[in-house]
Amino acid sequence: MPQVLIDEELWSHIKPLLPKRRRRKRHTGRLPLCDRRVLSGILFVLRSGIPWEMLPKEMGCGSGMTCWRRLKAWQKARVWDRLHQELLSQLRGADKLDFSRAIADSSSIRAVGAGKKVDRTQPIAVVRAASTTSLRTPKASRFR
Repeated sequence: MPQVLIDEELWSHIKPLLPKRRRRKRHTGRLPLCDRRVLSGILFVLRSGIPWEMLPKEMGCGSGMTCWRRLKAWQKARVWDRLHQELLSQLRGADKLDFSRAIADSSSIRAVGAGKKVDRTQPIAVVRAASTTSLRTPKASRFR
């Protein structure tokens, strides 16, 4: 039996964040795959590192292209950002966030009041340097 990648509790948090798809009235085509199956395919590819085209059909999550398109649409709809905020707020509420291993990168956080800001670097040379790939001789002419 295949391993379940998304349990019921996690799916209950993810499902409301996914955009609702409207069914086309003209040229209906095939029914779209269930979002949960597609998400399982996306997680399988991202966890295993296999190419999208090699997603096993036995999993029942559609083709790799289907999963990739849905991932792209969900990224555009900012589903992952909202899911991240949702899960962080629940962890904060349950007091399960451990900040003892958090790192603040000094290059991305401005130290307020730490000193004067550095001026822009001044250009070293005002005049352009000579080209090292071309000669400064006059062009040769066929007719003398």
